Amino acid sequence: MQKVEGVKIAVVGLGYVGLPLAVEFAKQLPVVGFDINESRVAELRAGHDRTLEVSDEELAEATHLTCTADPADIADCSVYIVTTPTPIDQHKRPDLGPVLSATRTIAGVLKRGDVVIYESTVYPGATEEDCVPVLGDLSGLRFNEDFHVGYSPERINPGDKEHRVSTILKVTSGSTPEAADFVDALYQRIITAGTHKAPSIKVAEAAKVIENTQRDVNIALINELAILFNRLGIDTEDVLVAAGTKWNFLPFRPGLVGGHCIGVDPYYLTHKAQQVGYHPEIILAGRRLNDSMGAYVASQLVKRMTKEGIPVKGARALIMGLTFKENTPDLRNTRVVDIIAELEEYGIDVDVHDPWADPIDAKEHLGLDLVSEPVEGTYQTIVVAVAHREFRALGSQGIRPFGSDHHVLADLKSIFAQDEADLRL
Repeated sequence: MQKVEGVKIAVVGLGYVGLPLAVEFAKQLPVVGFDINESRVAELRAGHDRTLEVSDEELAEATHLTCTADPADIADCSVYIVTTPTPIDQHKRPDLGPVLSATRTIAGVLKRGDVVIYESTVYPGATEEDCVPVLGDLSGLRFNEDFHVGYSPERINPGDKEHRVSTILKVTSGSTPEAADFVDALYQRIITAGTHKAPSIKVAEAAKVIENTQRDVNIALINELAILFNRLGIDTEDVLVAAGTKWNFLPFRPGLVGGHCIGVDPYYLTHKAQQVGYHPEIILAGRRLNDSMGAYVASQLVKRMTKEGIPVKGARALIMGLTFKENTPDLRNTRVVDIIAELEEYGIDVDVHDPWADPIDAKEHLGLDLVSEPVEGTYQTIVVAVAHREFRALGSQGIRPFGSDHHVLADLKSIFAQDEADLRL
């Protein structure tokens, strides 16, 4: 195996995961960041990251980082780290297309002694069963003789400025004991929180995919309880605060479950489970429940409007927040769109306001035109769907003026006091 000190790293995929990783490694080692999106590369070369995961100052300080869209520029690297997305298709099946495309690019430049590390979330076995054959067939090299692979799952939390790449404990693994040692030593160069060397690549893959599956199932439980408590006339937040006084109560909250991980990763695990003849019950039940929350919210809004004597058809709604979570421009798999679609089915005209979301991305990927400044006195219902700091700062007193004289204010994230909103989960 090569020594860590002499490596040149290629990070393939410069999104929410790849760019912060490339910048961190570039503090110590030469790094080439590769992305097929030429506009993304141009943006980074100009010194700005529109995902806001890396500041302009941090990008300027990454003097050992070169960004490129030309595969020839990564040919002299000896370590390749794949950080491309792993989405699901319209049938909720794993889509390994981006990962396999990155794998083919790497295979075209792979040399004896090189190491390929995957960070993308996959089902157990994908690295060795799906990716390694592509590397070997296209390069003509022999696995675990001419080249080795590793798996070290990403744990990026978009918008989180406290838990960064270097401060989150990193799981590592390799295709041989020597490769595992090399991968672990490589990440130890940048991970101040420490590393955990898993006994195999499959173990590391499984560990990653259950992290978010566990969260998904727990949130589904709380969402189901919120529906129940609503029927019982009990405020869910009050119940959770009371239950949270016990030392071992898990602090989950109800809400929409989207993003690049929690709403996606469970399908990777259930796909693999079904391949081996096991039909997972709890995981898929949790997914179905969480995916239904947008429709549930819309139905509760319409019921409340009807109760208040507000005509539904032709009403105007203001959705505050479109991103999948607060204080980030990340629109991936946002489930706010489910509320919008359902309200439109009721004949309600919907405006969307989000100070964090990129209007171009919202239009291109979701077909939505954002409202930059909502007009006061306009809306019969207002939905605070995302807990952006700007909305917290406004408070209910600053948000209610957007409503007409008779309106309903829904606070899906419980950022206001109970008596300040008309509807909560």
